[in-house]
Amino acid sequence: MDRRGFIRGVAASLFVAPLVTRAQTPKTVRRIGVLSYSTRPTPAELQEMNASLYVPLRELGWVEGQNLTVERRYANGRVELVQPFAEELVRLKVEIILTNGTIATVAAKNATTSIPIVMSSSGDPVRAGLVASLSRPGGNVTGFALMLPELDAKLLALLHELLPNVQRVGVLVNRTNPVSSVRLKETEHVYASLGLQPIFIDVASPDELENAVVEVARRRGQALVVVEDSLLISYKEPIMRAAQSYALPVIVEGRELLEAGGLLSYSGSERERVQRVAALLDKILRGAKPADLPIEQPTKFELVINLKTAKALGLTIPQALLLRANEVIE
Repeated sequence: MDRRGFIRGVAASLFVAPLVTRAQTPKTVRRIGVLSYSTRPTPAELQEMNASLYVPLRELGWVEGQNLTVERRYANGRVELVQPFAEELVRLKVEIILTNGTIATVAAKNATTSIPIVMSSSGDPVRAGLVASLSRPGGNVTGFALMLPELDAKLLALLHELLPNVQRVGVLVNRTNPVSSVRLKETEHVYASLGLQPIFIDVASPDELENAVVEVARRRGQALVVVEDSLLISYKEPIMRAAQSYALPVIVEGRELLEAGGLLSYSGSERERVQRVAALLDKILRGAKPADLPIEQPTKFELVINLKTAKALGLTIPQALLLRANEVIE
């Protein structure tokens, strides 16, 4: 039932109403902020999120419109808007800022050293300077961090298994994300070990995405890798449209990118992330300090294959991969 990407939809997924409430509902109305670099979910996307089976914050006793007020700010992929939105949430005196992605978290930390910040997802919060360590964050930031080197290595291994004849691989890199350069450096040896030649294409705004895919094709790229990044997820349609026009197989992180036209996805479980972020929010609302809450990391991973895309590209998925997949979209 995890139908939308976590980075765009975490706030909506956390606050939707369930059938039952297991925790005692606090009476005092609390106010939190949501800061996202990505685009605002459409009404249809929100409705789909609201149909989700899991509703962790409500189950923990927090109900938007009853004892919880949520101020949401979405930058729509415009990095220049993120810092002003962070400062606006501070002026509104929210009690917690829930951030989506490293860029939003950096902006929130630049805006306040006292309001607790909970990362719904961050690539490498230690190297980004957001926390002192994963086990002892210190300061006012905690949350959920991806295991980027492990994820990248696994995704590239799956690409090589699925498309063994592919050598030249395009990779879109959001240069406004402070984790991107670290991520690329740590995966260079993985590309080399698999006999892959990466074609790194920098992007910084929505306007550059289609041309970036065109550049991959111009440089004779045979496949495209799109990682879980707020900019790339928010503007997945132009990326996939351009890739389809050049018959480029797209290997992705996350369900939302896969449903937009990706061929194969490998990523952490969205359900696990939502539940564990909700638990962190609950602890802080009940008095815990971010400095004392270790950074959470994924323990569950999902391989999903899009057979509709495979058919459109004229590709046959190896049976061994199909058998290992957590889900196959037909």
